[in-house]
Amino acid sequence: MLGSNTKTIQLCAATGFSNRKECTDSRKTVTDRPEPIYPAKKQKIGSAFDASDSRLSTDQVKEVYRRSASPLISLEYSNGWDPLDKGRNGNGFSQEVFESFVFNLGEVEGATQCFLEVNLLGKSNFSAIYKGFLRDGSFVAIKCIAKTSCKSDEAEFLKGLKILTSLNHENVVRLRGFCCSKGRGECYLIYDFMSNGNLLQYLDVKQGSGYVLVWSTRISIINGIAEGIEYLHGSKGNKPALVHQNISAEKVLIDRKYNPLLSYSGLHKLLADDVVFSTLKASAAMGYLAPEYTTTGRFTEKSNVYAFGMIVLQILSGKRKVTQFITRQVSEASRCEDFIDTNLEGKFSESEAAKLVKIALLCTHESPNHRPSMDNVMQELSGLVGSS
Repeated sequence: MLGSNTKTIQLCAATGFSNRKECTDSRKTVTDRPEPIYPAKKQKIGSAFDASDSRLSTDQVKEVYRRSASPLISLEYSNGWDPLDKGRNGNGFSQEVFESFVFNLGEVEGATQCFLEVNLLGKSNFSAIYKGFLRDGSFVAIKCIAKTSCKSDEAEFLKGLKILTSLNHENVVRLRGFCCSKGRGECYLIYDFMSNGNLLQYLDVKQGSGYVLVWSTRISIINGIAEGIEYLHGSKGNKPALVHQNISAEKVLIDRKYNPLLSYSGLHKLLADDVVFSTLKASAAMGYLAPEYTTTGRFTEKSNVYAFGMIVLQILSGKRKVTQFITRQVSEASRCEDFIDTNLEGKFSESEAAKLVKIALLCTHESPNHRPSMDNVMQELSGLVGSS
């Protein structure tokens, strides 16, 4: 799938790394599985230890929390916050959904070896991500979100959590489960682990680095991203139509077969508005935000189409930064070959490249009314096979 060099499979965050060095420094083979630490019995949701247990004094319980705490723990938030209590009482999830998705804190701690620093994959202002290893032998990525970064209305929080459980598509990162800890004041989201990091790691790379994607893989990734966005925009069964609020190369994860999966899908439904807004700074700097967002402050299906077009241009050029000046040059040029990543050494289909450039330029049109829908994009993409 890549060039001539093979590379060690990387254990990267479910949300990926923005810095390739961070990811490279954390590389391990998939056989380096951590020894999980599981409790002898299932613990109550909300705490790994029951404070009423006669074997532990209150001070001892606090000491256990202090030693095994994730970086976002703050005991001041421990009073009263227990959104899953409503879920258990029938106000949030059906019993079947609740039981199939809920994890207890003991399982989360066991998977991450009590949040060992070595398992920490990355941190942001509102979350931390750990790699984990479940009882069934699967690798997962566990996102820890502080309660203060979540929606304060527990009913809204539960509604957002239900939306996450409804997502089921091969090009959308799957939620394996969740856990809300009253004692820690944190929510934990357990996702499938993506062994090949994120798309950003494959941009601005050098020939021979082992990160150069061949043409057929680029075509496959473009198609997969389009299918994932189209799925989010549609409504089916108990899944409502969704508009992704932070599409970027960093949010496109790559699995072991180099299939792309959208992360962060629906996550804005859980997070406080100011947190959602703060996550957009990087996207704005990289050019993913549609021009109309600066005046409307709203995300629409057409703003998702714009971000998709920018990602297509990044994949074709192999560059992280694609400016409006570059896109104008491409649109005005009679040949698009000079825009294609030189690392491909000419091994690509000129007709497919021309078609993809045309699609990308339509998607990034300044006016949302002139951009195609994702349904139309999928029709345009049909027939591309990635020949070189």
